[in-house]
Order: sequence, then C-alpha cells, then structure tokens
Amino acid sequence: MEAFIPLQTGNLFAKQSSKTQPLAERLRPKAIDQIVGQDHLLGEGKPLKRALEAKKLPSMILWGPPGCGKTTLARLLAKEVGLEFESVSAIVGGVADLRKVFESAKERKAMGKDTLLFVDEIHRFNRAQQDVFLSSIEEGTITLVGATTENPSFELNAALMSRCRVLILNRLTEENLEFLLKRAEELIGKRLPLTDEARETLLRMADGDGRTILNFAESLFLYPESSLLDSNQLIEAIQRRAPIYDKAQEGHYNLISALHKSVRGSDPNAALYWFCRMVDGGEDLSFIARRLVRMAVEDIGLADPRALNQAIAAKEAYEFLGSPEGELALAQCVIYLAMAPKSNAAYLAYKKALQSAKEHGSLLPPKRILNAPTNLMKNLGYGQGYIYDHDTKESFSGQNYFPDEMMRQSFYEPKGYGFEDGILRRLKELDVLRKNKKTENS
Repeated sequence: MEAFIPLQTGNLFAKQSSKTQPLAERLRPKAIDQIVGQDHLLGEGKPLKRALEAKKLPSMILWGPPGCGKTTLARLLAKEVGLEFESVSAIVGGVADLRKVFESAKERKAMGKDTLLFVDEIHRFNRAQQDVFLSSIEEGTITLVGATTENPSFELNAALMSRCRVLILNRLTEENLEFLLKRAEELIGKRLPLTDEARETLLRMADGDGRTILNFAESLFLYPESSLLDSNQLIEAIQRRAPIYDKAQEGHYNLISALHKSVRGSDPNAALYWFCRMVDGGEDLSFIARRLVRMAVEDIGLADPRALNQAIAAKEAYEFLGSPEGELALAQCVIYLAMAPKSNAAYLAYKKALQSAKEHGSLLPPKRILNAPTNLMKNLGYGQGYIYDHDTKESFSGQNYFPDEMMRQSFYEPKGYGFEDGILRRLKELDVLRKNKKTENS
C-alpha cells in the first residue's frame, strides 16, 4: 500500500478540537471557502458570494439532500455577515419556541445587532405555523434561513415562499466525498484500510452525503491500516446505508416518473434500474403494480393489447405471492412493457371523445339505432331505418351512429405500430366502405 503523505492545509481544521468529538464535527468547515460541492452558490459572481460581499443576506430556503452542508452553511453565513446565530429544529420545536426567538431578536436589534434564525427541517411546520415567520421577516427582525430536504414548492406556503429566496444545494459528488476522505486521513494520520475497489464502493454507499461518509470513515479507522478490506468486507464492516428515498414525498414522485418515462422510452434497463431503486427504498409495490397497469393502457394501448393482460397478471401474481417472490413478476412486467410497441392513440382518443361529449351536451342517439320494445316507441319511429350489419354483404352497413345534430367525428387515430398496424388498415377499409355505402344510398 502506498505510504501515507500528509496534505498541507495550514489551519483548515482546528487541531485543538477534542478527539472525543465525532469525526464529522471535527472536520466541520470553519470558513465559507472550506465548503465543498456548492460552487454554484459560493463561487465568484454567484448568489451567496455576492450577498456576502455586500454584507446583506436575504431570507432564504436551503433545499438539498442530507449531508450536503445546509446547517454548516447557515452558521458560516451568520459568521461572515456578523449576525447572531439562532437555531430551531421544526422536528422538536414549535411556534412558542419561535416567538421566544423573535422577542430576543427584537431586543438584540434595538441594541444594533441583527439575528439569523436557522430553522432545520422547516417543512415540518404546517402551512398555518409557517405564517408565524411572515411579520418578523417583513419587519427585518430576523433573517430566516430554512433548511429542507423536500421540494419547497410542495411543502411551504406561498406567502413564506414569496418572502424567501430558494437556493438549491447539490448532493456531494464522489470527487467531493474523496476530498473529505483525504482530509479525514490527514487529521487522523493514516489511510483508510481499503482496497481501491472498496474505496470506490465506500464513495457510492455514502450516496452524496458528507456526514455519512465521515461516519463510515470513523468506524473504519478502528481497523489496522494493514487490514485492506475489500468491497464485501467493507459492506460487512459498516453495514448498508438506507437509500435516500421518502416514499411519501418528492423521492416517490421523482422515481415513479423516472420509471414511467423509461418504460415509455422503451429502455428496459433504465426502467428496471428505477424499479429496483423503488423496491430498495421500501416503496409500496402495490402502488408500482397499479402504475404498470396505467402504463399498459396509457402508453402501449392497442399497439400491444397483451400488455394490459401482462400488467394485471403481474399485479395479481404479486398480490398472490407477496414479497420477495412476487417482485419478480413485477420486474418481468417492467421489461415487457418497456419492450412493447408504443401508442397513446387510444388515450388521446378517449380525451378527445370526452371533450366532445362535454361540448355537445345531452344530444339523443338517432332513433334508428334505438330499440322499440313498446308500440308507442315504434309509432314514434324508434328502430325505423336501422340496418342489421350482419345482414349486409361485408357485415358493415356504414350507418351513422352519432347524434343527428352532430357531424361525424374521428377520435381514434392509430399510429400503425404493432397490433395497431392491422387496426389502421381495417379503419381505412371501413372508411372506403362507408363512402361507397353513402354513394349507393344517395
């Protein structure tokens, strides 16, 4: 193994930090320029860089995944601009705690000191609770910095959103995580006991989370440097980190969207990947099964009528077998749907017909296609002029089945892929026959 060479970093980390502190805390950046992975906000000419240069911070919402540095960034912003830092967690705090902070901030402001209020997990406050921030932001009592892992447009009310700038923090890249590992190795004074392949596995397992990778590293430093764990030994040593996936929030919608679009785009490999991501994240597989049925009718339709049968069969197989055996039926269906010819012609036809039905109101069917079970109905002309299609030469009468007050419509326009190729040819044949029948009867 290559000998460890300390990196020269000056006073990047406070060496006096207690060795009893978690490694992630000991390596927490002490200045803005030590934050990694957020150059799009902190680089020259970027939003936060300009705000810091002007010494004036707007209220903001920091939206990003766990471990990307939201809390650290908020602390350092307060330090750089000279604001008093106050912190509240929406998980354990409430409106009463916020009001206490607001009162302290007012007293502080009267003495010439402004306050930055950092609210972690701000989306945990309900929409009514979020209103408590509004007057304090408008009066300048506080500069609000809220942190959230959820899409603010879903979780925060419009009034609060209008008073804050939303800044998106990136998940850390593997390059960023490698940088953190090297800093950790410098601080501890030895390299992690990993093969090159295991080190790459570690970077992937951290899933873009800087705090997680430093926690992993802290446990690995307990092994002798000569151990050189391979990937399998690494996984056994630190177990497996649960993937970042909230099946009730944005992750749920993002991944099902990725699965649906991969199926629609006829990419079975990508579709299978997103399906497995959802399985791995603990998604309700009945939800996925229902979505597969929707894909079969919405994106495949009559291009392959068997797709709906496959989707329903997979759903029933999963319900019969349960997990994990039933998951294979759903995986098989994902592959089938991705490889099936695609057509949304039936879906579009339905929407057009529905719109036409709404526009034309309560027009009655023509009397000729109505049954006449009573003498009165016969006398009123019900059923008169109806031609029984099976009695014609082509088993096709060419009659108009739309209301008499309505022009004949064309909703369904097959695209000619898969089974719809035959349907398209049949529709063209029927159009010719209809025109001929109309000529004969004129």
